[in-house]
Amino acid sequence: MTAFPIPSQKQNRRTALAPLAAALFCLATQVVAAQDKVYQSERATFRLNTIAGGLENPWGMAFLPGGDILVTERPGRLRVIRGGKLQRRWVGGVPKVVARGQGGLLGVVAHPGFAKNRLIYLSYAAKGRDGVGTHVARALFHDNKLTDLRVIFAARPQNSGSVHFGSRMVFGLDGMLYITSGERGEPDNAQKLNTHTGKVIRLTADGIVPLVNPFTRRAGVRPEIFTYGHRNPQGIARHPTTGKIWAVEHGPKGGDEINILTPGTNYGWPVITYGRSYIGLSIGEGTHKPGMAQPIKYWVPSIAPSGMAFYTGAKFPGWKGSLFVGALALQHLNRLTLDGDKVVGEERLLRKWGMRIRDVRDGPDGYLYILTDEDPGALVRLEPAP
Repeated sequence: MTAFPIPSQKQNRRTALAPLAAALFCLATQVVAAQDKVYQSERATFRLNTIAGGLENPWGMAFLPGGDILVTERPGRLRVIRGGKLQRRWVGGVPKVVARGQGGLLGVVAHPGFAKNRLIYLSYAAKGRDGVGTHVARALFHDNKLTDLRVIFAARPQNSGSVHFGSRMVFGLDGMLYITSGERGEPDNAQKLNTHTGKVIRLTADGIVPLVNPFTRRAGVRPEIFTYGHRNPQGIARHPTTGKIWAVEHGPKGGDEINILTPGTNYGWPVITYGRSYIGLSIGEGTHKPGMAQPIKYWVPSIAPSGMAFYTGAKFPGWKGSLFVGALALQHLNRLTLDGDKVVGEERLLRKWGMRIRDVRDGPDGYLYILTDEDPGALVRLEPAP
C-alpha cells in the first residue's frame, strides 16, 4: 500500500489562499496596466495614475489644506495619503462601525475652516438603541488621530438591515452641513416626516438644527429634514457657481436620479419613480404626481451612481463645468454636460476598465480623482495625456 504524505496546516493554508492571491494579483495588474493606456474623451485625452493601491473597499475621500488626502475604508479604517504615498499607520480614534452589507465607515468631509480648527466629519453605520443606522460624528484630526469625537447626528428609526445608509456629506455656501440618509430598505419611511430615513438632513457645523430649516415649526416632524422622498442618495455636491446642492441617488431596477435640492421638497420615492422592482413589477403610482419633484436626469437601466463632483480645474479645459458621477453597476465614469440646471449631454468613460467607481472628487490641484470600490481598491488620478 502506497503511503501518501499528509499536507501540513501551513500547506493547506497556502493552497486555500492561492486563488485569493491570484485574484488580488489580477486586480492590481489591471489597475497598474491602465496607467500605460491613453483614454480618449470627447473633450480630453487622459491617463490614469494610481496614487494609492491596496485599499480595502474605499468609500469616501477628502482633501486637506497642505495636500493630505483622507480616505475611508468600509471595514472601519481611516487612511492618510501624504506626498502621494499611503501611510501605513491607520488614523486612531475612529468610531466603531457596523461593517455589514452596505454599512461601515463611509463618508468623510473636512470643515471649510479646517486649516484653523482641524475638524473633520465622518458618516458611518453604527449600532444605536434600536438597531443600526446612519451616524455622523465630528472630531479633531491631529497627529494621525481623532480626538474630541462627538456624534452630532443619528438617524431614526434604526433597524437590523444592512442597506441604504446614504452617508454622503457636503458643506453649503451657507456654512451648513448637508447629509444624505437612505431609507434603510423601508421605502414608506421616505415619505414620513417623523423619520430621518430617505431624507437629506441639514445641520449647522456644530450639529444644531438651523431655525431656517423648512420643518422646524411643524409639530411631529423631524426638524433636521431639508428634503424628503429619497431612496438611497450616495452622491452630493455643491454647484461651484450657483451654490445649489445637487444629489444623486440609486433607484431600484432603473430609475437612478439626479436632483437639485430645494428646501422642503418631496422627490417622490416610493410614490413616483422611473424604476421597477427587482422582479420587474411596477412601483407606486407612476412617474409623475402633483407636489412631487421631477429629477433633472434619470437612468434606465440603472448605472448604480455613487459619488459626484463638478469639475472646476484647469488641467482639462474641455471638462470644465461638467458633472462627474461614479457608476458601480455599469462600471464607468459618467460625464454630464450641463446648460444651467439642465443636462444636455452624457459621456461614459472608462467602460472597458472594469472597475466599480465609488467616489469622484475635483482635486484642489486641478486633477480629477476617483476611488474604485474593490478589494484591493485604489485612489486614481486622471491626468492629461499628450
